[in-house]
Amino acid sequence: QVQLVESGGGLVQAGGSLRLSCAASGRAFSHIGVGWFRQTPGKEREFLAVISGGGVRTDYADSVKGRFIISRDNAKNTVYLEINTLKPEDTAVYYCASTIIWGTRASTDFTSWGQGTRVTVSP
Repeated sequence: QVQLVESGGGLVQAGGSLRLSCAASGRAFSHIGVGWFRQTPGKEREFLAVISGGGVRTDYADSVKGRFIISRDNAKNTVYLEINTLKPEDTAVYYCASTIIWGTRASTDFTSWGQGTRVTVSP
């Protein structure tokens, strides 16, 4: 089905910004919602944001609203996650995933996942 590849992670100082990319294959990319999640060892996978196929609708977790911005460029088959004012607690592996269900935040409703990109925030 859809194949996703994350990139853009790295080591960043607290207070800085980072933009993650999620590159997708598939001719129906503009009809598929894409979300971002993150996970730290010992913790449950956390929903961050999701964007509709056309990029008009977005949904953010309360914990990141105002700092994180999700966007997409369907001409490039890419979804982005801009992370501003980075904090040490943002350190995690970040994943993108696709869904055809709008309104969900459940990881089980996202059927295709990338391998993740690691973000490390230093104090």
